[in-house]
Amino acid sequence: MKDFKKYIKSGLSIFFGKGCLLIFPIMGLIGCSDFVEVGPPKNTLVSATVFKDPATVESALAHLYFAMREEGLVSGYFGLTARMGIYADELDYFEFDPELLEFHQNRVLPHNADILTWWSQAYQVIYGANAIIEGLEESNSLEEGDRDRYMGQAIFVRAYMYSILVSLFGDVPYITTTDYTQNNKVSRMPQEEVYDAIIADLLSAVYLLETTETQNGERVVPDQYVAKALLARMYLYTGQWEQAESVSTVLINAFELEDDLNKVFLKESTETIWQLKPGNSPVNTQEAGQMIIIAVPGQTYALTEGLLAAFEEGDGRKVAWVDNISNAENTVTLSFAHKYKARVTESQSLEYSIRFRLAEQYLIRAEARAQSGNGVGAQQDLNVVRNRAGLPDTMAIGANDLLAAILRERRVELFTEQGHRWFDLKRFGLANEVLGNLKPNWADTDLLLPIPEAELENNPNLLPQNQGY
Repeated sequence: MKDFKKYIKSGLSIFFGKGCLLIFPIMGLIGCSDFVEVGPPKNTLVSATVFKDPATVESALAHLYFAMREEGLVSGYFGLTARMGIYADELDYFEFDPELLEFHQNRVLPHNADILTWWSQAYQVIYGANAIIEGLEESNSLEEGDRDRYMGQAIFVRAYMYSILVSLFGDVPYITTTDYTQNNKVSRMPQEEVYDAIIADLLSAVYLLETTETQNGERVVPDQYVAKALLARMYLYTGQWEQAESVSTVLINAFELEDDLNKVFLKESTETIWQLKPGNSPVNTQEAGQMIIIAVPGQTYALTEGLLAAFEEGDGRKVAWVDNISNAENTVTLSFAHKYKARVTESQSLEYSIRFRLAEQYLIRAEARAQSGNGVGAQQDLNVVRNRAGLPDTMAIGANDLLAAILRERRVELFTEQGHRWFDLKRFGLANEVLGNLKPNWADTDLLLPIPEAELENNPNLLPQNQGY
């Protein structure tokens, strides 16, 4: 087997007792024996027999993707898109859920149940990934190619979960073991070191994984391209412009944009790099279920006036990806995200939840080039995205103007997708300026969410709490 161990950094772990995982899930505590009983599929991660047969390892990995799709911050009801959309300036919120009101009003408290769900479920997925990694390290039954592929997927999942956690919470524990003797001593790692560990994990995943062809036009299993998509994003987030440009170029050369904006979010889209498949056909995506307004009043979310105003005249994305509905008297009209257009279809799912797509890679490379002084190259990449939307070439010249243009383009290209707008405002140092003028309760310390209070009570080594909480 390839020597992947040299790529994997030592890390920390989290709350265990009597040999079992005791991270706090959505409802009650989950022990090791219960951890895998979230079907379908059902797995037995604690059994060594899992790692003797490719089918059982694939089932264990499928459990991780199921959990990411349905149960926490990645996707599903509790996903990033809606909560960080109302936390930033993408979405308005009209209902009265107390946890969501805290997000919308920028007064999230350490005992917010959604924050606890995010933290707990993320570390459950990480625990599962670590269990698979450790089992594969001890396995002598699998062929080298299979073992490398499964190892690469598990390492990617770990890195992906941490890439979100560090963006939300700042310093977090970076766990790479299931050893409970280490977990009860866990503390938080500085976010700069967390990003280093994420990148190291992704380099391991790239080394272990291969590129794969689509199956029936779908890209639902992480491969080398998927690991590189996150790697390019992490290089961008950490200001490593040359590396971000290099990795994004690989993906730009390997995929192609959909010419038709109405096909971008279909499951066979040519620009999809990775997508999460719904559990049961003909169910489609949680995104469609959450964002589409059925009636006014009665809606939950709507696009903000600020976002709608950000679209230039003639932008095809506003036509293809935004819809609206009025009340019976036509006195109130609300707009909603219409990227995903189907809830339930007659015979089969038409849309899967897209995690990475090619347009982001063009914008990553444009930003990296602008930051590196390659204005012409940045313009070229920006124009690819703009022209696909029916817009003329950018008029931006010079690094500052180009970066401002790229930020605007990211806003209208990636809106209501996994919190991109929030992370971009933070990266560009604009969150205080933009949201401070919009949100009455905004404070400078709102750049990070609080560490869940329950976690601090169970492990004081996670202190201090983030400032402002």
